[in-house]
Amino acid sequence: MGENASFWESLIYAHPTCATWKQEAEGSIYHLASILFVVGFMGGSGFFGLLYVFSLLGLGFLCSSVWAWLDVCAADIFSWNFILFVICFVQFVYVTYQVRSVSFDKEFQELYSALFQPLGISLTVYRKIVLCCDAEVVTLEKEHCYAMQGKTPIDKLSLLVSGRIRVTVDGEFLHYIFPLQFLDSPEWDSLRPTEEGIFQVTLTAETDCRYVAWRRKKLYLLFAKHRFISRLFSILIGSDIAEKLYALNDRVHVGKGFRYDIRLPNFYHVSLPETPPVPPPRRLQRRSPGRLHSGAPNCDSSRKQ
Repeated sequence: MGENASFWESLIYAHPTCATWKQEAEGSIYHLASILFVVGFMGGSGFFGLLYVFSLLGLGFLCSSVWAWLDVCAADIFSWNFILFVICFVQFVYVTYQVRSVSFDKEFQELYSALFQPLGISLTVYRKIVLCCDAEVVTLEKEHCYAMQGKTPIDKLSLLVSGRIRVTVDGEFLHYIFPLQFLDSPEWDSLRPTEEGIFQVTLTAETDCRYVAWRRKKLYLLFAKHRFISRLFSILIGSDIAEKLYALNDRVHVGKGFRYDIRLPNFYHVSLPETPPVPPPRRLQRRSPGRLHSGAPNCDSSRKQ
């Protein structure tokens, strides 16, 4: 105990306390360095946040090095600050290289800004998603079919970038698919990774369309490696299916001007006792593999050719 006490006493009392303080303030370079440190530590996250932090901290350490060289004339203070400046500079160059290497075509950049960036997805994660579809945007000409009922296998997941797709079943119109919506989210959700299926609807381009397609097996491999991306697509697909459900719900009415509401399946039986129970319309039921059903002309195979 005595040795430990003497050690702490020597550590604390080895240097005399400051009896007198310097009357003059340090030079402007020292205060500039302090300001740069304060502002630099207020940076955010992500690539651009790192660029912000490393640039300001590097300038702060550089100013401290100049101050130590000119005013303090202390080699150790200068050496440490200059080493920290070099480290910040190297990190700044490295992050800049990463930002420049993560670059996309115009359509993928617009897709990121519209869909993935609002969800807080970083560019590095988005790059993995883009590479999974080979960074390719597919064109579908007007009145050509993306999928035909009972013929086209479910082997990919596609996201519409531009244009409009018409969905039909047995010649009846279901709904439209608009940009930033998946073309085949119900089909994807209806199958397990090891299952195979065929489209039960026909998807026809009403205008010239462009879409991004991920091959099923390749996308599942990406999910296996990155659980975060798997959860991200699960949320996006679930939201997309919900939008399609409510789009169909807006087109369905149950007598006397009442609208059928999929959230309240028993409401109309209570509010309209004189009306016999009305089962959910066939066009709202999912087939296996399923898409929600409702009614416009079917895509003609000859038209596709």
